[in-house]
Amino acid sequence: MSANIVAIADAVTAELNGHSFSQPFAAQRLYLPVFDLQSLSDLKVTVVPRGISSSALDRSRDSFDYQIDVAVQKKTPTDVATIDALMLLVEEIGDHFRSNPLSSYPGARCTGVENTPVYAPDHLHELRQFTSVLTLTFRLWR
Repeated sequence: MSANIVAIADAVTAELNGHSFSQPFAAQRLYLPVFDLQSLSDLKVTVVPRGISSSALDRSRDSFDYQIDVAVQKKTPTDVATIDALMLLVEEIGDHFRSNPLSSYPGARCTGVENTPVYAPDHLHELRQFTSVLTLTFRLWR
C-alpha cells in the first residue's frame, strides 16, 4: 500500500500517459527530477509529489489537499513558435486535470491548477531550456 500522495502522483502519471496531447511524451514519477542537458533534447514530463495540507471537516473526517507538480522541460531554440507550442502543451495538461477525474483514483478531485510563473525565464535564457511547472491540487476526504 502506498501513501495517498504517492498513489495520487501515480494516478496523475498514468493519466498523462493514457491521454493524447499536442506533443507526444512519456511522463514519469520521480522524487528528484534532475536531468543532464543532453537528455533534455527530448520532451520530459515529470510528476513529483509536492505537499499535503489538511483541515477538519467534523469529529471523524478531515479534508486533505495533495499538491502534485507536473514539470514540462525541453532543451529548445528560443523562437516564438517553439515556445508557443510548449506553452500550449502546458495549458492542455492543466485543462485535462481541471475537467477530468483521475481514472485510477476517482476519490481525489482536482480542485486547483496553478502555473506561476508560466515558464522559468532564467532557464530559457541561460540554459536554452524551457521549464514550466504546473501544481495540481487534489482533494480527498477521509
